[in-house]
Amino acid sequence: MPKLAANITTMFQEFDLQARFQAAADCGFKAVEILFPYQWPAGILRECLDSSGLQLILINTGRRNMPPGEAGLAALPGQEAAFRESFHLALDYARTLGVPMIHVMAGQVQPDDSSARQTFIGNLQWAADLSRADGLVLNLEPLNDRDMPGYLHSRCHEVAALIDDIGRDNVRLQFDLYHQQMMEGRIIETLDRYRHLISHVQFSSVPGRHEPQYGEVNVHRVLQHLDDTGYQGWVGCE
Repeated sequence: MPKLAANITTMFQEFDLQARFQAAADCGFKAVEILFPYQWPAGILRECLDSSGLQLILINTGRRNMPPGEAGLAALPGQEAAFRESFHLALDYARTLGVPMIHVMAGQVQPDDSSARQTFIGNLQWAADLSRADGLVLNLEPLNDRDMPGYLHSRCHEVAALIDDIGRDNVRLQFDLYHQQMMEGRIIETLDRYRHLISHVQFSSVPGRHEPQYGEVNVHRVLQHLDDTGYQGWVGCE
């Protein structure tokens, strides 16, 4: 079984955030993810990690007071300064909390806007260079176009092309079974094709984003395949 990390933004929602850490630990998890931690002081989250004995492995870029539905800034022309501010915030949290990976969110853009892609590449090159000394990996995740219409990248081949153009070895692919099934299916085949780029895997059932026993994806089969192919990273449970 791969190493499983509880996403405590989506799991244990019957508890307040601080209690979710202990709930994850009580269930046997050794690590957690949080989508957007910025509404809580980093010091409070550090205390939660220390008291529960957990590791925080992943956060998303975001802002302290994000507008509802905002999907990132990295690909938005004219928002470079705002992106850099948001990335500095994520970097500060990552340093305080010992987070090894940051999911850099691109944002929703106009169709066929080539300037958005170039803005994203430039922003990721800057962010990758800035975070290299900290040993951080920056993840790019394809998000399906039903839940997130207009998002810069919705398929793995698009992220692979971006990673190639960014040209930084600390920029990697975050592979989410839910989004892959929503867009293309062929989960195991796609995992194998992009194995050399993948730094992190996530899952939730399709449709509905519930527990793995529901929906149309054989999550247990995919987890076994990750074991069989020697995947050493974390798998986030959303």
